[in-house]
Amino acid sequence: MPGLSDRRPSNVATAVVFLMAAMATAATARERPNVLLILVDDLKPALGCYGDPAAVTPNIDALAQRGLRFRLAYCNQAVCAPSRFTLMLGSHSTSTGLYGLGNRLRDVLPDAVTLPQFFARFGYHTQSLGKVFHIGHGNTGDPTSFMEPHFHEKVIEYLLPESTEGGKLTREEAYFTNQQLGNIRSLPRGAAFEAPDVTDEAYADGRVAAEAVRRLEAARAARESDGTPFFMAVGFARPHLPFCAPKKYWDAIDPARLPMPAWEELPRGAPAVAGKRGGEITNYAPVPESADVIRDPELKRKLIHGYYASASYTDAQVGKVLDAVDRLGLADNTIIVLWGDHGFHLGDLGIWTKHTNYEQANRIPLIVVAPGVTSAGSTTDQLAESVDVYPTLCELAGLPQPQVPQPLDGVSMVPVLKDPSVRVRDHAYHAYPKRKMGRAIRTEQFRLVEWKPLGNPQATAEYELYDYWNDPHETRNWAEERPDIVDRLAAILQQYPPPVPRAAPPKK
Repeated sequence: MPGLSDRRPSNVATAVVFLMAAMATAATARERPNVLLILVDDLKPALGCYGDPAAVTPNIDALAQRGLRFRLAYCNQAVCAPSRFTLMLGSHSTSTGLYGLGNRLRDVLPDAVTLPQFFARFGYHTQSLGKVFHIGHGNTGDPTSFMEPHFHEKVIEYLLPESTEGGKLTREEAYFTNQQLGNIRSLPRGAAFEAPDVTDEAYADGRVAAEAVRRLEAARAARESDGTPFFMAVGFARPHLPFCAPKKYWDAIDPARLPMPAWEELPRGAPAVAGKRGGEITNYAPVPESADVIRDPELKRKLIHGYYASASYTDAQVGKVLDAVDRLGLADNTIIVLWGDHGFHLGDLGIWTKHTNYEQANRIPLIVVAPGVTSAGSTTDQLAESVDVYPTLCELAGLPQPQVPQPLDGVSMVPVLKDPSVRVRDHAYHAYPKRKMGRAIRTEQFRLVEWKPLGNPQATAEYELYDYWNDPHETRNWAEERPDIVDRLAAILQQYPPPVPRAAPPKK
């Protein structure tokens, strides 16, 4: 049968090619660095290494001293699930339509190749712990992104019965466990903060840190036995509300030294669509449920105290993971990235939590330690975005430039890691959809925000312009006074593709 004999050499040749490619990948993988990706929910740059004198964050500060700190890093959308999609896909939310907490990645982009999936192609063992993808609000995360089952832990967790009206299911617990999603408003509100005298592992982040240490020990053993590098994503929930942290972390913060809001009004002259009042914070007691703003000065100070205590608690858990990296002899061959998924309003502009296009909701900490590449204790003013992490890690690990089905909107920051004075772009981009789509350009001095409904003519756009050198608290919209700056930044914005429509909500 000539047809069969004609095909057989081809099949054998193909098998040999695949075998040789697999062997080459395995050989190369032995030389590749490990990757430890540390994700922290709701963490703004309220850190000692970012110049905050009230912060008690010695472990993250020490991490910054190992590598490069981005002073002007920004998320691409200031809310949990979309921000994490931008990180893991390297794609802006305006490129994918993944704008919502409940969006499911594979419903919208079934063939997308996430950051850990791309690393797995090149011999990495990939795993995740804690809050990596957002799970809740109808979203189930993305189990296919990792090679091992996700180590899932709680985001909303209380230890004191009085925090939950005696152990009842609270609104935010229901959201984050996909329970009674159509019945949220009938559930009781949980406490905004608690401070029991307990061990770190009494709360989820302590358990995540302990498991991460065990996983690192196993990963080192695997590397020693067969050369397999690891890609490990470790996600911490605090300082996400509620501000529940062991008492010792509250005691470490001096309430008198906490930064109180400097400006509590919305910017003068800003479009109504840009502002925020109430929202997520009102799901927690004792915040007035119907209040547009929080007026009680003691409650404001207590909430800010809770945020700083929660950040300090998470810093201690990060420290346990970093100590394990050092103890296990992994530091010289492990890239470490610490990333906050978005910022957090603490009463500035009268706003609490996130969900805006303003500075406090969008500026994030981004620290990269790349052995042999970054210089210890270095800092850069290069504007960076969450989408940049994907191509940056690929280049650092010696992987080929990603060719993936989804749009890859990020830029590799490796030139900046090598020399912090280098510039690879002159702005950062982010967006937030409300009744209108808000898209923003942030330069070192300015932020321009354009608001208009999707598909509407450009002439219908409303603009905000903020000057952070001369008005750092965003007290007024300068768009009318500075049309030259508006025109220049709007021209940059028009170079981006039009935002795609919102992805459909998940099927019930």
